[in-house]
Order: sequence, then C-alpha cells, then structure tokens
Amino acid sequence: MNIDVQDESDSGSGQAVAFTLGEKEEVHVLHPQQIIAYQGPATGRADRFMDVKGIYRKRKLIRSDMSGPCHFVAALPPGYRVKILKLDGKSDLLYDFKHLFFYSKGVTMDTRVLSMKNVLVTRDIVKVKFTGNGIIGILTEGTVCEAELHPYNPLYVDAGSIIAYPENAKLELTVYGNHLASQHMSYHWKMTGHGPVLFQAGRQNRRFERDNNDDGIIKRFLREAVPFGGVFIK
Repeated sequence: MNIDVQDESDSGSGQAVAFTLGEKEEVHVLHPQQIIAYQGPATGRADRFMDVKGIYRKRKLIRSDMSGPCHFVAALPPGYRVKILKLDGKSDLLYDFKHLFFYSKGVTMDTRVLSMKNVLVTRDIVKVKFTGNGIIGILTEGTVCEAELHPYNPLYVDAGSIIAYPENAKLELTVYGNHLASQHMSYHWKMTGHGPVLFQAGRQNRRFERDNNDDGIIKRFLREAVPFGGVFIK
C-alpha cells in the first residue's frame, strides 16, 4: 500500500491524500464522502453501515471498504491535515472518533466507555482504541505535537486540543498558573501516567487569529482581565 499526502502549503485549500492499493490490500475509509476520484474495478468499493458499540447510536455511520488493486484520492477540507501512524500491536492510545479518517486491514477498532465527568467535557460517550498491526490515518487541525507522560509530574494540555492519550492515563479537569492565568485560559487536562499524548495546534491558532484580527483592543482586554472572560466574551 502506498499513501501520498499532497499539500500545497501556499494555498488555502486542504490536503489531498492519494491511496494506491495492491492485490489483497484493503483500507477502511470513515469519511467516504471525501473520496473524489477512483480508478479500479467497480467492485473495489463496498460501503456499509458501521456497528460500533456505544458510538452515536442515533446516527447511521457509513464506512467505505476499499480493496485493491485500485487507486483513489480523498480530499480534506481547508485547515485539516492527515497524520499517518503505524501500529505494531503495542499501542494503548485512546482516540476521539471524530479524528479518525482511515485504518488498514489488520487493524481492529474497539471502544472504551468514558466516565460521566469526561463525557460532560468532551461531549463524547466513548473513545476508540486500535489493536493489531497496520496503519491508521488521523484528522488533525494544524501541527501534531507529542509529549511523554510522567507518573508523578503532571502534563497540562488544552482539553479541546487532545487527539489521543494512553488508556492508563489519569485525567483531572483543571486550570493552572496564578490567579489571572487560571481565569482566562481554557480548561486543561492534568495528566499523569505512562506513554505519549498527541495534541493539535490548529485550535489555538484560530483563537490567536480571532483575538488579533477580529476583536478590538477593549474586547481583548476584557476577555483577559475579566474572570473567565475567554469563556463568556466571544
């Protein structure tokens, strides 16, 4: 299998991802509406309803099973990128379903039910865990960063920027810093444990552009000076 990520960094368009599958190779695309070109046998694409326990039971999720030999191209909206990760059977990371773009044959997708506290913050009932050997494609907004957890020294990460974290991680919703800092920042996950955490920079980039381009100096001052102004002053 060959995957070619095409990106014209100077344009405002999103990425294009080209897949070339050989005989007996297969990839499952979780956003089939983004497939814009296909070359191969008509039987090489089979769409089906997903049966993923605990995920959006009231919605009908469709997955496209693409089998080789074939070649197809999927387009991503502006601002989104795809991060390709290789699994070796040892990963215990949990992902948001909304970040999943594709996964290859040999990879199994399971679910983990979240605690009620986490559900209220993330608005997701479950996380997704992959097992097996193969590759997965993750949708991100901007650059993907990685940090290693420590058993006792906590890592604070913006709650809305998290892509994946280890299943063993301990999470606590909080803010940090002095009084002023804790009042105008977004909620963060205080995380301890073992293993890597993946998070994206694009969400913060949009906030920075909003603060510096769309708002006047008075509104920006109020957002920073008023307790929790970043939450209530839009």
